[in-house]
Amino acid sequence: MSKRKLLVPESRAAMDQLKAKVSGTRDPNEAKYEVAREQGIPLQRGYNGKLTSEQAGKVGGSIGGSMVKELVRMAQENLSKK
Repeated sequence: MSKRKLLVPESRAAMDQLKAKVSGTRDPNEAKYEVAREQGIPLQRGYNGKLTSEQAGKVGGSIGGSMVKELVRMAQENLSKK
């Protein structure tokens, strides 16, 4: 995940699981590569200095947006059970 700190550090494992789930991978570290591949963005392991900020934003934004959508869906489902 990014270098941003989670409000609840103990939630790291759950957030990593969610990241893998929304990107369709088993390993959360592979999520960005899978999303980049799906969008035709040439993201590779190692140096990616030739990527534009737009390309990098599409990868990160897609993952983050999907995670937020899933978290909202889970919260709504949880509220409807009460």
